[in-house]
Amino acid sequence: MEQVVQPQAAAIRKPDYLEAWNLVSGQLRAEMSRAQYETWVQPLKPLGYADRVFRLGAVNTFTREWIESRLKNRVTALLSGMLNETVTLRVVVNGANDANGKKPNAHAAADLPADSTPEAPVEPETTLDPLDDEPAPAGGKASPRKLMLYRAYGSERARVIQPERGMFMTLYFFQQWLPLIGHSAFTVILAARSMCYWNPKTGELRNSIETEMSELAQRAAVSVRTVKDVLNNDLVRRHFLRYSVRRIMTVNGVRTAGILLQVRMDDPLTPADQAETGHDEDGAWYTAEFEDESEP
Repeated sequence: MEQVVQPQAAAIRKPDYLEAWNLVSGQLRAEMSRAQYETWVQPLKPLGYADRVFRLGAVNTFTREWIESRLKNRVTALLSGMLNETVTLRVVVNGANDANGKKPNAHAAADLPADSTPEAPVEPETTLDPLDDEPAPAGGKASPRKLMLYRAYGSERARVIQPERGMFMTLYFFQQWLPLIGHSAFTVILAARSMCYWNPKTGELRNSIETEMSELAQRAAVSVRTVKDVLNNDLVRRHFLRYSVRRIMTVNGVRTAGILLQVRMDDPLTPADQAETGHDEDGAWYTAEFEDESEP
């Protein structure tokens, strides 16, 4: 009598953390634009996986904050699926152990000979700065441009200044608008823009914010009275800043609790240039909710 042999299910091998990250990275590459992927995801380094905690290394604090605020949930979900268990994602700078709150050790390339590379965990031949889209050449040696970027962004001084965090401003705004609106309005507009986000390359825009006039005044290093005057400036209101007063009900009645502000991040043509070119920009940039403004 023949014995029936029941087929056994093949054991499914759980990928190690490097394989898991490669799979997750590939999925993110398919979901994101090339520029976003190469700027934010490609430089990340998998550092280990233990006790259901997956550790990723970021090149600087700005990258770590960006990943935590925008990609953490997605990456965590993908890793949990790949590893078939609930995963906690921890993003650290340069792979340093952040459990004790210490800052990562900076291996400043400025202190190294021109033909040397930093010690682990910082490897400029494989770790890209967010601004560096140039791949490492064959042979593993860092390119001169990559070393230059590492000298700029890899020191303790650079960690304080954070030179990778910039705000886009055209010479046109400086040369043409400043004489029209004055220094106070100029600084208030820049202060408002610093509270928003705009990426001219990808078009990503977050320019509606909730704030206080006092906070705007502090950022612009002017008085609250000056902020109010600027918000009442016709040129500023039409072309750069729109606002409405936010009010709340309290036991003592209605109280002003701040302002809702919408900020134009690109620069319009000046009235003179609009007349010369025939390009009318009035009312073209702000949303309907800011059509009717509340006076301060």
